[in-house]
Amino acid sequence: MTVQIYNTLTRKKEPLRPLEENHVKLYVCGITSYDYCHIGHARSSLVFDMVVRYLRYRGYKVTFVRNFTDIDDKIIARANERGEDPSALALRFIDEFYTDMDALGTLRPDIEPKATEHIQEMIALIQNLVDKGLAYPAHGDVYFRVTGLDNYGRLSGRSLDDMQAGARIEVNAAKENPMDFVLWKGAKPGEPKWESPWGEGRPGWHIECSAMSKKYLGDTFDIHGGGKDLIFPHHENEIAQSCGASGKEFANVWMHHGFVTIKDEKMSKSLGNFLTIRDVLNTYDAETLRLFIFSTQYRNPLDFSEEALRDAGSGLDRIYTTLAEIEALSPTAETESKIGKKDRAKLESLQERFQQGMDNDFNTAQAIGVLFDCVKVLSKLVRVHGANLPQPDYDLLNHVAGIMKELGNILGVLTRNPSTVVAEKQQRLRAQLTITEQEIEELISRRNTARAEKNWATSDEVRDTLLEHNIVLQDGPEGTTWNIVDR
Repeated sequence: MTVQIYNTLTRKKEPLRPLEENHVKLYVCGITSYDYCHIGHARSSLVFDMVVRYLRYRGYKVTFVRNFTDIDDKIIARANERGEDPSALALRFIDEFYTDMDALGTLRPDIEPKATEHIQEMIALIQNLVDKGLAYPAHGDVYFRVTGLDNYGRLSGRSLDDMQAGARIEVNAAKENPMDFVLWKGAKPGEPKWESPWGEGRPGWHIECSAMSKKYLGDTFDIHGGGKDLIFPHHENEIAQSCGASGKEFANVWMHHGFVTIKDEKMSKSLGNFLTIRDVLNTYDAETLRLFIFSTQYRNPLDFSEEALRDAGSGLDRIYTTLAEIEALSPTAETESKIGKKDRAKLESLQERFQQGMDNDFNTAQAIGVLFDCVKVLSKLVRVHGANLPQPDYDLLNHVAGIMKELGNILGVLTRNPSTVVAEKQQRLRAQLTITEQEIEELISRRNTARAEKNWATSDEVRDTLLEHNIVLQDGPEGTTWNIVDR
């Protein structure tokens, strides 16, 4: 099956057909570096981290470019608030971004251009547009002439007339049309500035991605990505600039991920309802956050809640526990399998079913469901046959466990040693026990006596008492064992 991707431009899923055979060129809009990153940024970074990992798993070479906006009105305003140089502030928050990305375990893009390092490329692109009559200087600024393109608005599905009628547009006498957007801003006192044919100034926001993607990926490339909030005006204007300058298609596929919400309201710095990545990682590990984010297909809204994160953590624990149990198994000398046809079919089709989900527009929710389906089967087989597992079944379980780790790696989870993870968790939980191990053993002994005497009321009472202390019991051929659970 071919990887299918929903293309915002055509509003349908399309098979991935790279311009160069087996080589995918991907450009993603990065952060404006003026503050710490929130969970919305984490979703963007993790979604495209997953896309790159999966495409490489499927055998593609991927050239991944993600930019930094390091000059912008927000950066200048924040620097002025703090009495700091805008360049120094931007670089500092780029370093903080790397700290967060390393904590999340994301892969570094192949190329990470900064806007301020590509001013000349932007000036050249603007000059091209001016020469073609698609842009015009006005009082030190340069604007893009939106009426110069017949299909402006095709990405967002808006007509120019509708945009003008419905927009609240600040009156600007320098513009020919209220919807024209700035490519170059004339210098203001105290702001960073560069020389240009139109006087000193700095680039507008939209032009930087057009210039940098052209430099590193060419006039036309395979996939352009970002959040849905960038569809208009940012990506719409990128298309206008780039297609206007080159006369060619800009990006063949446009991928946009959904918002992260809190109580169904978009998480954003402007609304003040955001959590930084480091806020969340102070309580939850990166793999838990990844599993939570990938539990929803990337195009859909993702509602953030503590309960959802706890559920993701519990699910991750369940996988690691099952994998650790498989590591601890020993085979018997038997050669006849004890695994039923239905269970065997589920295990043997793990990779194929996972891939079907991921090929379906990177449907991580479907793929994760396949992982948990196999975990359920594996856990049952360990519980029922663990002590008497024939060699063929032992080999199959270990083979499936290996595939599960490989597939988990595409999502950036299951990267640690399962036995170590389980042992470390038990150690942490033991330190939080509200009952001594001697008391636990005494209660288990009391319960075993009650069970031998068929005193089920006392047996249940002891089990419930232990459960109040987060102790769960498991009865097996070799006696009763206990574990601590995180409730």
